Amino acid sequence: MVPDHDEAAAVRPLTLAWVGRHLGAGERIVGIEALHGGITAEMRRLTVGTRDGGTRDLVLRTFVDVEHAEDWLNGEAGALTLLTGTGVPAPGLVAVDPAAAHCEYPSLLMTHLAGRTMLDDEGLETRVPLLARQLVAIHALRPAERPREYVTLATVDTVVTPKGADVAAWAAAIDVIRGPVPPYEGRFLHRDFHPGNVLFDVPPAWPEGARITGVVDWVATSWGPAWGLRFAEASEEAGGVPAAAASERLYWRVRDGLAFSEEVQLVSQPWREAGRTELTTQVVE
Repeated sequence: MVPDHDEAAAVRPLTLAWVGRHLGAGERIVGIEALHGGITAEMRRLTVGTRDGGTRDLVLRTFVDVEHAEDWLNGEAGALTLLTGTGVPAPGLVAVDPAAAHCEYPSLLMTHLAGRTMLDDEGLETRVPLLARQLVAIHALRPAERPREYVTLATVDTVVTPKGADVAAWAAAIDVIRGPVPPYEGRFLHRDFHPGNVLFDVPPAWPEGARITGVVDWVATSWGPAWGLRFAEASEEAGGVPAAAASERLYWRVRDGLAFSEEVQLVSQPWREAGRTELTTQVVE
């Protein structure tokens, strides 16, 4: 997420009061910045003044008129709770109001993680193994209580072929998921693990010393199949165990891609705003 210092990033009154009730004694909000790069939620970084004259940061996620907001925030709150003490660098849960009982809209308050997203190709050779090892560590989690079960986001009947797309290619992709679901051994899934949701610390004079400082956006966490595209090779080198059969890997890859068939523009726009201007809607389709 990228802060916007120019925007009047006001927090709504009821939400502001709710946040205030979850601050420590003598603490107060001294700064608010909008964070951009997400798709469905409003994100704010709140700078909190502490009693000793210092500051600390929190992050406020708010879903405004989003259909599944309550379910998503319950899922994220549960995931952050499960991740506590696991070694996975995830935010800490401070408070959640999934049904907007106290706030104007469903909201979640969490700790702020240091670092920044890295979305360009420079230094990719260094980052890919780090990403793979981090993902394998997430998949290896075996909490006493599992997150919710994986639910498919695409079916043969819900896929929407984009206007002007290669109809034959899309028909072939739809045929891939027409068959039975392959068996799989469940894993702890982030389910939205991509560079926009991973924070890095990169020493200016030593890019090879990059390290992951955080993984964010856990609203889609679930228990289900683990796989990848070209990233699968790096994942295997890091100790990951993807599906054994090529046909099974193809099934999961295609199903995930088709899940975004109705939201291609929605998904591609934040990447362009973040600097990847070549990722036009047509390219992503």
